[in-house]
Amino acid sequence: MRIAVFPGSFDPITIGHVDLVKRALPLFDKIIVAVGINSSKKYLFTLEQRMQWLHDVFDQFPSVEVDQFENLTAHYCKRIGARYLLRGLRNASDFDYEKTISQLNHIVGDGIETVFLIAQPEYTHISSTIVREIIVGGADATPFIPKEVKVPEIVKRPA
Repeated sequence: MRIAVFPGSFDPITIGHVDLVKRALPLFDKIIVAVGINSSKKYLFTLEQRMQWLHDVFDQFPSVEVDQFENLTAHYCKRIGARYLLRGLRNASDFDYEKTISQLNHIVGDGIETVFLIAQPEYTHISSTIVREIIVGGADATPFIPKEVKVPEIVKRPA
């Protein structure tokens, strides 16, 4: 079985993430969208909220599962039997960073392969970081997030 892991913080999930998973569906038997938990990182949204959004977005896709993990992505992949990592590339900076990580994962993960998909042009400007800034700044982030994601009002700064 061809199992791919699409790891990320998904803080929050964006329409670019969703597009990437949808485009990868024909390539794999199963895609696991997995939230990596990094205790030293500060998140805008709770793990529970991010997991709920992922379930809400991907429940309609039988070959997509949602999970969470701690520590190294490559070790998680080995534990669940995934031989592929799915990653999106928006620009040359993404490529440089992701290439290095994929080479390290290949070594640490005993030959795990990273499959890169180039972001569609209409999504190259969207990142979770930018969407968080929009939300914290009190602007409307709905053009950048899936319709299933309802951003709590409490994260918006007063005008």
